[in-house]
Amino acid sequence: MKIGNVKIDGRLFLAPMADVTNPAFRMLCKKHGAALTYSEMISADAVLHGNLRTTNRGLRCKEEKPFAIQIFGNSADTIATAASMIEERYSPDIIDLNFGCPANVLVKDGSGSALLNFPEKIREIVSNVCGKVDVPVTAKVRVLYDIKKTIDIARIVEEAGASAITVHGRTQAQQYAGKAEHEYARNIKNELSIPVIANGDIVDGLSAKHVLEHTGCDALMMGRAAMGNPHVFAEITHFLHTGEQIHIDECTQRLTDFKEYVRLLELYGLEEYVDIRMHARWFTRGIKGGRHVRQGVSGTQDKEAVIRLMESLCAQFPDEATNNGFRVN
Repeated sequence: MKIGNVKIDGRLFLAPMADVTNPAFRMLCKKHGAALTYSEMISADAVLHGNLRTTNRGLRCKEEKPFAIQIFGNSADTIATAASMIEERYSPDIIDLNFGCPANVLVKDGSGSALLNFPEKIREIVSNVCGKVDVPVTAKVRVLYDIKKTIDIARIVEEAGASAITVHGRTQAQQYAGKAEHEYARNIKNELSIPVIANGDIVDGLSAKHVLEHTGCDALMMGRAAMGNPHVFAEITHFLHTGEQIHIDECTQRLTDFKEYVRLLELYGLEEYVDIRMHARWFTRGIKGGRHVRQGVSGTQDKEAVIRLMESLCAQFPDEATNNGFRVN
């Protein structure tokens, strides 16, 4: 598929996630089959004020291509100026606009999903950014209770010049609770001519296949399912191609990926920006006995100690292959 003039070899995208999608994690997901990766969301205001830590979220690896940077804010002029600065500094292949984040810190500032209540402001933002940058501009939205109003917003995004739209099938009020409703993405896909990406509750091959068939969307975006489990991209890709699930020793796979993640953090000089305990908790989520690792890492930032705890866990529960890697724990 293509977004604007950017060719993308695959249909599985890694969602932008704060404190998660740093360059090391993105490269790990790329290795396992993510066709397009997104930066952590970047504040347009912080870019203009020269906040180094915030703007460094746009750092990329030379091997990471294609790559999108997501921006949020509430002023069309500020977002457009920030987008231009980011394009010049980091040369992303795509710039994505956040109209979907339900976090209170964004919503109370009139950013993220709060903008869904102001369709003409969305039009202004998309149009201004498209006029300021040379790369394709995309947008990510949540849905409103009224499906017609949601479709109207999607049309506005397309009319204003966006090259693709991602639809997360939950409302702002739902946050991440309840079920994602993909009927919205299905209807939007039928109305728009630009690529439409479905997002929400895509966790394995079966759910991915269902959403693709139900919506007819061009691609799928995954967020929380990939946290601590970048191999999920390989699992879903395999299922979509063969109709079969991969049977793996999930603990060993997670350990291997965590070791590679730590290596990449070191390689890209990111260790000081990452809470290794938080990431270790994600990498042991759903693994039999993983609770003991999560308890054990609570008092340490020593990555070698975390790895030893995970190695001990895998030795205790060897060769327990699973269909999709998810267990109740």
